[in-house]
Amino acid sequence: MIAFALLIACVIGCKSGNQTSSSSNAANKPEVSRSSDDRSGNAAAAPDIAGQYSVVGTNVNGTSYKGDLEVIKHGDVYQFRWSGGASYDGVGVQLGDVVAVAFTTGENGKGCGVVDYTIIGDGASLDGKWGYWGTDESGTEKATRTLGSGLIGTYDATGANPDGRPYKVQIVIVPLGSGYKFSWSNNTEGFGVRRGDNVAVGIGGGRCGFVSYQDKSDGSLDGVWGGYGSDKTETEKATKK
Repeated sequence: MIAFALLIACVIGCKSGNQTSSSSNAANKPEVSRSSDDRSGNAAAAPDIAGQYSVVGTNVNGTSYKGDLEVIKHGDVYQFRWSGGASYDGVGVQLGDVVAVAFTTGENGKGCGVVDYTIIGDGASLDGKWGYWGTDESGTEKATRTLGSGLIGTYDATGANPDGRPYKVQIVIVPLGSGYKFSWSNNTEGFGVRRGDNVAVGIGGGRCGFVSYQDKSDGSLDGVWGGYGSDKTETEKATKK
């Protein structure tokens, strides 16, 4: 599964920076091959979000920021590159109208990964797609709740890595601040934000941030972001140029 220490916490702290996200690194996911239901239904219906955007958002300290965002398609994933002050780079995966992105500062998003889950039956099961920066293919994961209620609880999961290798893992999900802490039994952790029947989880430790975007009918991306060790979230909107 996802072999990074991940707890994405807060910040683009002046996220007027640019993230460039290439796909994520399956190697970092210890042999976890996420089950390959690449959500063919959602994937087929999902619009291509590649392009140039202008972004405006709010930092965790309440200040606002502006910048530019370039989204580049790489196989099954997207690379996200922010600029306009600092620069940021990350990787994104898409399920239907939700795009989950993990990013970090600098010219590449190495070490960051992301999982995008569809929540089924109010948390009875999770159907996910994941990626790591540097890998153009995505993996899949399905999880079934064995203890708990809603999204909170313990799950048994099976998945497939981008190279097709299968894996099994357990996941524990607990509430944390404005989101949820995900702990996988392979010593990986992440921070997730729920929006309706979707939860986007960033992984990669304190060096990575994450964004959960909703692709709107006008082509804009409506985002909630956080990271770098914080359990708080803020907002960002990207408008296509």
